[in-house]
Amino acid sequence: MKALKITAILLISAALFQSCSQEKKNNIKPTNMYDIKINSLTGEKIDLNQFKGKKILFVNVASECGFTPQYKDLQKLHETYKDKLVVIGLPCNQFGGQESGTSPQIKSFCEKNYGVNFLMTEKIDVKGEKQHPLYAWLTQKEMNGVMSSSVKWNFQKYLVDENGKLIDVFYSITEPLSDKIVKLL
Repeated sequence: MKALKITAILLISAALFQSCSQEKKNNIKPTNMYDIKINSLTGEKIDLNQFKGKKILFVNVASECGFTPQYKDLQKLHETYKDKLVVIGLPCNQFGGQESGTSPQIKSFCEKNYGVNFLMTEKIDVKGEKQHPLYAWLTQKEMNGVMSSSVKWNFQKYLVDENGKLIDVFYSITEPLSDKIVKLL
């Protein structure tokens, strides 16, 4: 009889916990992407508010990846659409250790090999326990209000509209100048 009471108490507790968790989850409101803090590759604070009115293409980048040549087209995209688009590269070393360099090394590599002058951020984690808040926003529907996704590899692209609303995600195989992206600009 005592075991039955304990089982009943545990079942009721579990049901209450699940109910509270669901209620808490349903009360999560999308957050404002522009309020997220991040630093540039050279350590200066980036105020994402300065990009209101333009679309933003966030791309996790790496210097030693098979997709690294996409830097060239990201730069071309930046130059061609700079009046209405901001390209932001976010170095990440979570996929195959393909971005092991320091900030000065990354900056030098990108400028020397691809002429990159679009905005680059500090090296960040795009997934896992140390996921940067920006990537939490980009990948979690509860935060961005649109969709959930996971970062599969380097050079995955997230496009955000002029008002800070997530438009879509494009995997690494989608070239920066592809019609899938350009038609949304």
